[in-house]
Amino acid sequence: MFSGFYNTGIATFQFLMRLAASFNPKARLWVEGRRDWAATLTQKLAGNVAPIVWFHAASLGEFEQGRPVIEAFREQYPTYKILLTFFSPSGYEVRKNYEGADYIIYLPADTSDNARKFIQLVKPKMAFFIKYEFWYNYLRELKKTNVPTISFSAIFRPDQLFFKSYGGFYRTMLHSFDHILVQNQESIDLLKRIDITNVTLAGDTRFDRVDQVAAARKEIPIANAFKNEQPLLVIGSAWPEDMNVLIPFLNAFDQPLKAIIAPHEIHDDEIERWRAQLTKSSVRFSQTNVTDVRSAEVLFIDNIGMLSSLYQYGEFAYVGGAFKQGLHNILEAATFGMPLFFGPDYDKFQEAVDLVKEGAAFPIDNVDELTTLFKKQYADPSEAARISRAYVHRNIGATATVMEVVRQFLTSE
Repeated sequence: MFSGFYNTGIATFQFLMRLAASFNPKARLWVEGRRDWAATLTQKLAGNVAPIVWFHAASLGEFEQGRPVIEAFREQYPTYKILLTFFSPSGYEVRKNYEGADYIIYLPADTSDNARKFIQLVKPKMAFFIKYEFWYNYLRELKKTNVPTISFSAIFRPDQLFFKSYGGFYRTMLHSFDHILVQNQESIDLLKRIDITNVTLAGDTRFDRVDQVAAARKEIPIANAFKNEQPLLVIGSAWPEDMNVLIPFLNAFDQPLKAIIAPHEIHDDEIERWRAQLTKSSVRFSQTNVTDVRSAEVLFIDNIGMLSSLYQYGEFAYVGGAFKQGLHNILEAATFGMPLFFGPDYDKFQEAVDLVKEGAAFPIDNVDELTTLFKKQYADPSEAARISRAYVHRNIGATATVMEVVRQFLTSE
């Protein structure tokens, strides 16, 4: 019965996305990217005789989380082809040319027909789902065809449907996995309550990824010139809700401080509106140079792809999303060692919970709280910096644990 409700829900979602495609660019990409998917996939796979493994990521963040495992698999199993699927356009459109995978497509909608056809075409030797992705028909088809299936960097909370008295249908999905690698002990305890014991505490592969990114960071001369040996606050993935707090804070802060602001979404009119609200001098990255930027107090980043490297110049970081949309990646900042600030809704992010508890991260509700907490860290950021850096370093290694489990299912070639 519940599978019928689920499939009806999937069909309804597809219908709504097709309606939205006429006026919403992201919905249009979602729909167009799946059009004639079977023919597209057949064409991509034509002539291939190598075994295939399948990695699925919901979006860009999950892809980056899974990337160390994808690349470790490539290195350790070079005779296998890698198929990478995305649910969201924000993942596919950014990474559709990623060289670490042989085939990259949108995941077809989770209908029973699509799942059966997809598995028949791909014939995966193994399937990987990163963090949160649980698709009933795909998991059922993988189990039916005896394809080893792993979930990694997974994290579970008591309020999820899997652990409710009426959550039997959702528990069925979890029982479809051959192994689940989780981020924390609480997840293991929750899964044991529903008789799932094929579980390993591996940690979060994002730690491995941010370590890789930090090691490969790029020098950004304009950012270095802008800093000009002054204390620097890097504001990453800022949303309007964050800026409602940050602009009054910056306007009122009376100690030497520069700020780099990287909006989560780049809209020219929005950036100009924020600049007009600031009482401090500001400039846009695309409209300055290493000489002129030195005198500015606020630098707006109006391009994508450099945030993870910008953190290297900061003494402090504010990471956006925790007022409404969902906290963005704080580990990219933490790896460089600095106090971290973000909005109040962070409890679903284990690293944020940990760093708040350890005294390196500081959630804020309003301008006054940010001002009070920031001034304290401004006076001496060294302890929070030490804690955040050490936290990242001691949590590196999840990828190796995932690959140990993989070796139980595949013979290294």
